[in-house]
Amino acid sequence: MELTLWTYEGPPHVGAMRIAASMEGVHYVLHAPQGDTYADLLFTMIERRGKRPPVTYTTFQARDLGGDTAELVKRHVREAVDRFQPEALLVGESCTAELIQDQPGALAQGMDLPIPVVSLELPAYSKKENWGASETFYQVLRGLLRSQAPEKASHDPTAWQNQGRRPRVNLLGPSLLGFRCRDDVLEIQKLLTMHGIDVGVVAPLGAGVGDIRRLPQADLNVCLYPEVAESGCSWLERTFGMPFTRTVPIGVGATHDFLVELHGLLGMTPPSEEEGYRRSRLPWYSESVDSTYLTGKRVFIFGDGTHAIAAARICSEELGFTVVGLGTYSREMARPMRAAARELGLEALISDDYLAVEAAMADASPELVLGTQMERHSAKRLGLPCAVISTPMHVQDVPARTSPQMGWEGANVIFDSWVHPLMMGLEEHLIGMFRHDFEFVDGHQSHLGQAGGTGMGSEQATTSESTPSESDLIWTADGEAELNKIPFFVRGKVRRNAEAYAREVGCREISSETLYDAKAHYKA
Repeated sequence: MELTLWTYEGPPHVGAMRIAASMEGVHYVLHAPQGDTYADLLFTMIERRGKRPPVTYTTFQARDLGGDTAELVKRHVREAVDRFQPEALLVGESCTAELIQDQPGALAQGMDLPIPVVSLELPAYSKKENWGASETFYQVLRGLLRSQAPEKASHDPTAWQNQGRRPRVNLLGPSLLGFRCRDDVLEIQKLLTMHGIDVGVVAPLGAGVGDIRRLPQADLNVCLYPEVAESGCSWLERTFGMPFTRTVPIGVGATHDFLVELHGLLGMTPPSEEEGYRRSRLPWYSESVDSTYLTGKRVFIFGDGTHAIAAARICSEELGFTVVGLGTYSREMARPMRAAARELGLEALISDDYLAVEAAMADASPELVLGTQMERHSAKRLGLPCAVISTPMHVQDVPARTSPQMGWEGANVIFDSWVHPLMMGLEEHLIGMFRHDFEFVDGHQSHLGQAGGTGMGSEQATTSESTPSESDLIWTADGEAELNKIPFFVRGKVRRNAEAYAREVGCREISSETLYDAKAHYKA
């Protein structure tokens, strides 16, 4: 086990909590020691919910280990059912309780309870939060729908045409603690309504036991978040014959492709490509003169698989950026991530070590970072603009207003969130260029919060955490002055190259002449 200051994902029982808290009439009994209740804070603090998640903890202590902890589980299960009267019960264990091997799910299933009991076996030492959410949702579907499964899977997604009704689909995957899931659902519902398609069930977010049992009544399933819903959608396809969409509608191109795929499965006429131009401002901007200022900007992308892959497509195909780094912390999404990276001529970074991601970010020398809350901190240290596109996130990334990532309006939100940091970066560069002008006195701040008047930029943020091997080098006044003439977003790389060259040739002082020599050396 590796100790770390920050982590991208929690243990799998946190993923199970996300599913339980997202649904109505479902309760989760978690066999866990005292202290594992910290996960409650994620829902009250990050999601800003007025109620705690529907979870009962056994909260055993060290002194309980000498007694019958299995009976402790049974007692809490009975109390939870009597007190909360749920329609379905989830039972599992935390990483610490897994070592005791009480098998709480099997114990609960043997208690002859009057409600469905879903036993969760989540290997805490080999899997993480998103896998836990996916497995829990999959087990909920199996537990509640198994009795309805036909002997032979057969399903016609075009049956609505002969039944005198509008086509109906389910939206699967949105959950609490997901990235803008609530807003995405609202946007996709609006988008489908515009095309004459009804939404039957949204799950797990807001779904009850009865809603889950109505899933087979829809014509097909829309898999909005593969990390959570793909395994469940695959099971519904194998068991009931229900097809599901593979395209995630994030970005103008992907939204159009999603609509074409959906209409094709339902037997409807595909929409025109012009719809995106009418509904979103992003295509207009990409074809405007203003966008040429940002053409070719270097972008580093890291996050969950769904949002990172979508971001890479938007950057490369819709905004004209150059993707210089692409990766994910979700090992379950490694295969599609590697495929997306290969199309861009890159090698995907698959890692849950935020320090390794920060090192890759520094080596890539991007001008914009699209990542998680961790990459926001790393980008700040490197003096780079950053937009958060994925969990893990801060409370500021859960806005009270509607701010989707999917659909046409989601493309507008992305346009604002990604382009504005770069425009502020141009402002920072201009302040740095004109810092000696009378209008820009020392201490003048740009919107990035960096002091343009004194020439402070990313090179100081980069070198504030100097290593001992850098202490033998001295920058002369004319060397620093020449360095400050270089745009801030590549200044850090130039500084590192100059210092590496100085050590290579045995030079202790770095002057403007040394800078020119280093430039010639690396161009050769």
